[in-house]
Amino acid sequence: MLNRIHFLTRNSCRYKSSFAVALNAVSKLVTPQSLLNNPISLVSNEMNNLVRNIIALIGTGNPYLDRVSSYYFETEGKKVRPLLVLLLSRALSEIPMDKRQIPPYLSNDNITTSLNNSIQWLKQQPVESFTPLNIFQGLTNADIKHSRFHPLTQASLSFKNNNIESFDKENGILPRQRRLAEIVEMIHTASLLHDDVIDHADTRRGKPSGNVVFTNKMAVLAGDFLLGRATVAISRLRDPQVVEIMSSCIASLVEGEFMQLHNTDEYDPKPNTGKKSTSISKIDEAFDYYIHKSYLKTGSLIAMSLRSAAILSGVKPNVIESCYEFGKNLGLCFQLIDDMLDFTSSSKQMGKTTNVDLKLGISTAPVLFAWKEDPSLGDLIERNFELPGDVERALQLVYKYDGAKKTYELAREYRDKALKNLREALPESDSRSALEFLTNSILTRRK
Repeated sequence: MLNRIHFLTRNSCRYKSSFAVALNAVSKLVTPQSLLNNPISLVSNEMNNLVRNIIALIGTGNPYLDRVSSYYFETEGKKVRPLLVLLLSRALSEIPMDKRQIPPYLSNDNITTSLNNSIQWLKQQPVESFTPLNIFQGLTNADIKHSRFHPLTQASLSFKNNNIESFDKENGILPRQRRLAEIVEMIHTASLLHDDVIDHADTRRGKPSGNVVFTNKMAVLAGDFLLGRATVAISRLRDPQVVEIMSSCIASLVEGEFMQLHNTDEYDPKPNTGKKSTSISKIDEAFDYYIHKSYLKTGSLIAMSLRSAAILSGVKPNVIESCYEFGKNLGLCFQLIDDMLDFTSSSKQMGKTTNVDLKLGISTAPVLFAWKEDPSLGDLIERNFELPGDVERALQLVYKYDGAKKTYELAREYRDKALKNLREALPESDSRSALEFLTNSILTRRK
């Protein structure tokens, strides 16, 4: 079936040049009739309220900070990460309660009581606060009451939302899973603010980037603020394992960015003899480095958030692991397609500047595939494409040796792994079909 999907999608794009037609061809093969028009409809209530809930979570007494930190939330974005969390949460709800694991701290000799306790534990909502507001601020309650500007307001830290207070019986999405989806989008948006400063980007989602509108300093501070608020929200999920996983994920994003900034320091395109070489071991080392960096920068947030959603569902370890592997393979597929589009789409299509990685001296999969065919590219990689004409020469070699096409084929391999993970972890349902649809649609996206 997957070969047939690829054949139909490829030919739809070739002859009609229509992304919508390609998606339609895929959807008819992998989704039931109820999802053909809009698979997001399964979690439409949660997605419609997502931005409003986040704005409430990050609200402050400072209107300028509010404006900067909410800037990217107000633009039209894909919001793939929270959508995946919500759809996976809904799909996990199809697993019967007697096939879930009971948290160790709820276990006792009475299995019936333990199961009931487990059900109640799953339906818990995030706590409003562990700590009185005055302890955060070092202020008295009177100080807080009369203070016009302070970064931690009563409204935001005591945020209570009717949309997450109770268990949604129809959708099967737990309150803490809804909050997790919001947290994931906050972390992702913080990383965008930081990335745009590092990459000297001037556009994002078809409009001026945060660093252009508000200056580099303000964009960095807004990203830091979002991460701080996300960390508070993570702690209120009241699951030690999820707190650890999601907090470490923030560190992974930073580590991945460091790897990208020093991508040629870790492998040398030339051996110690000083002679040019297309040594398979060197290229394999470069690919391993690239894949690991891509996991940290893109895959880790998706993989760890889906692992956390599974943990909050109380499912067994093998299901949790399959959910993690699904997110990891999906994230790598997403990044590979993103790197391919940097060579095949225009800035207008992408909503941001293209060929940025080459201009920053970064070697992605299309370049590495071309390097396998032409040893001379090793010299350009080693000096980070910094000499006049290096970027143009690298582009020529990528096009000459079909680097973008080979990147697409590698992305398809990760897509297939992700679909396998899904089918291992989840029973058949509309939500699983929607996840399969989204997984397939990554290969046909144009921005």
